Amino acid sequence: MNKIALAGLLPEELCASLSLSPSFRGNQLFQWIGKGAYSFDEMTNLSTELRASLAEKALIRSTQVSDVLKAEDGTVKLQIRTEDGLAVETVLLTDRAGRKTACVSCQAGCAMGCAFCKTGTLGLARNLSAAEIVEQFLYLEKYAGLLDNIVFMGMGEPLLNLDAVRKAIAVLTDKRGRNLSSRRITISTVGIVSGIYDLADKGPAVRLALSLTTADETLRRELMPASLSNSLHDLRQAISYYIEKTGKRVTLEAVLLAGKNMSEKNADSLIAFAKDLDVHINLIPWNPVEGLSFTTPNQEETEEFVSRLEKGGLNVTLRMHRGKSIAGACGQLGKTETGAV
Repeated sequence: MNKIALAGLLPEELCASLSLSPSFRGNQLFQWIGKGAYSFDEMTNLSTELRASLAEKALIRSTQVSDVLKAEDGTVKLQIRTEDGLAVETVLLTDRAGRKTACVSCQAGCAMGCAFCKTGTLGLARNLSAAEIVEQFLYLEKYAGLLDNIVFMGMGEPLLNLDAVRKAIAVLTDKRGRNLSSRRITISTVGIVSGIYDLADKGPAVRLALSLTTADETLRRELMPASLSNSLHDLRQAISYYIEKTGKRVTLEAVLLAGKNMSEKNADSLIAFAKDLDVHINLIPWNPVEGLSFTTPNQEETEEFVSRLEKGGLNVTLRMHRGKSIAGACGQLGKTETGAV
């Protein structure tokens, strides 16, 4: 018999799926899951009989951690195996202020095919369930204690698995459980225009980050095939709508590729795209991926590009390299089968 994965269910759904009565049992179970319980035996306010019954028909975790990789800069990458033998990766990032962020995956692999990204070379195996997403966060909290933020920036395109992403967020932000603030959640997209409108209209009210990389239409289509059906014009309108609808500033992310997207023309195009939009620019020097022929820019090239953007009136942050030694940095995640890297 297939057991029920509990991590992606709200208290009412736990009651309905497990025939729990009275209804407060669902709240108790939900609280234990949010606290990171690994077994039903830990749930001491449930009777022995109920714990035994739950163990027969349900799983607290439907996935397993197959490997733990740690970098000297404090980055931790977990390689997680699903019930059907796929593997995904999730990363713990710690900034200079000590804030801890979970970078979670929403798909096994990715169909977007961005030329500079390891995950983009894999293709898409399948969407992850809400339970499989929530479990990544809970595993990271088991290793690092309570986390400050969660970003949907791991493997996959969140706006193409929006139902599961929404459900995972609903579970993690529910006050009866983990109670994570929605202000601490960011969804990153390559620019799925329809998904941006959907998120703006139906929520949840989270931060949005757009992986722009370049505002040169021709170059963006070369680097990011998804832009063939999501033009910069349409994308800019969607971003403007999101800002107006939600009142939230949007982050524009650009992976810096030496000699590719860092010319004066590229900077001017980015300035023009961002004009009159409430946006912040995150610049991410490319993290090397074996088999991809791009080059990380040197300090001089990077500083010149940053200076030109700032002179154009943009708010710019240059991101640090973190997790490169364990292939845990931006664009380096690439494990989709157990035992394969």
